[in-house]
Amino acid sequence: MADDFLPRERFGALFDALHGRGYSCRGPRVRDGAIVMDEVAGADDLCFGLRDRQAPGSYRLEEGTGRHFAWANGPTALKPLTFAPRETVWRAEKDGDGGLQFDEPEPAAEPLAVIGARACDLAGLALQDRHFLGDAPDPHYQARRANLFLVAVNCTHPADTCFCASTGDGPEATHSFDLVLSELDEGFLVRAGSDAGAAVLAELPTEAANQGQNDQASADIDAAARAQTRGLPSRNLRDFLFDHPTHPRWEEVAERCLSCGNCTNVCPTCFCHSQETVPDLEGQRAEQVRQWDSCFTAGHSYIHGIVIRASTANRYRQWLTHKLAGWHDQFGRSGCVGCGRCITWCPTGIDLTEEVAAMWRDPDGDGGG
Repeated sequence: MADDFLPRERFGALFDALHGRGYSCRGPRVRDGAIVMDEVAGADDLCFGLRDRQAPGSYRLEEGTGRHFAWANGPTALKPLTFAPRETVWRAEKDGDGGLQFDEPEPAAEPLAVIGARACDLAGLALQDRHFLGDAPDPHYQARRANLFLVAVNCTHPADTCFCASTGDGPEATHSFDLVLSELDEGFLVRAGSDAGAAVLAELPTEAANQGQNDQASADIDAAARAQTRGLPSRNLRDFLFDHPTHPRWEEVAERCLSCGNCTNVCPTCFCHSQETVPDLEGQRAEQVRQWDSCFTAGHSYIHGIVIRASTANRYRQWLTHKLAGWHDQFGRSGCVGCGRCITWCPTGIDLTEEVAAMWRDPDGDGGG
């Protein structure tokens, strides 16, 4: 399918078209020293000319090229827009007869367009869809997802922590978008991925892309894949990890792990949550609240007075083995999309690709390789 070309000076027309269809927009902006998806009114609100430099436990921004999307990713991904960090799922109130009346908040979501989603983010969203929109759809997630319009951008400037090429989830966006952009110096190649996207594209002042522009976009994507130096040794580590629950590497990584949960918070696919009953001060009403949780907390494995995974080694093993092995039984693939966020935002710089590689090179854990 041929791409259309949208000159950079006409980029604002995309926002006009989205606003005209009732969408509020979120796009990349700088907040607290990081690029995050925040409210934007138009193209002028987007960050411009910035690069991100990422390494294990390190993130910083610096001046880059004259583009809007010459960066890899920020800490937030798409997960908070569909799976809310904290929300009320039902309420209870005492009635006049001494009983309780229950009600469930009506799921509500305003139309929201996100500009700048990356291939790894879309892959993470597809896995979240599998979980929350399965046989028993979550109504709150479902409402937000149905009102989400996604403008993806093919990644051309991966971070040193990225490894989406090894998981098969990038750097090119191939699914789950309404529109996808390939950024060039002079503008954007645009392609629709849904009927809704085609309707918006029809309103944009585009022109036919020439062969040179298409070739440049393809070359940029290929270069982004080749630039990635990290990777997992296999896309299916199920049997390997299940066969090595006592490998000494689990204890070695636990000496550095803080069990802080940063990795699960920034991960675009983690969906662990807890439930909390929050009463009012008068004891007449209560709300049942769902909020993000992490398998690195003691409470996550607490059952009848016992913390099943009391050690950091057991918690790290649980996270990594579930992510890279158990997900194959649940979803037919790994739960890792190669975004590298867990590496960048780990306070001690733990690199899951290195942890897996160390066990892969020395499966017996005796230093023999």
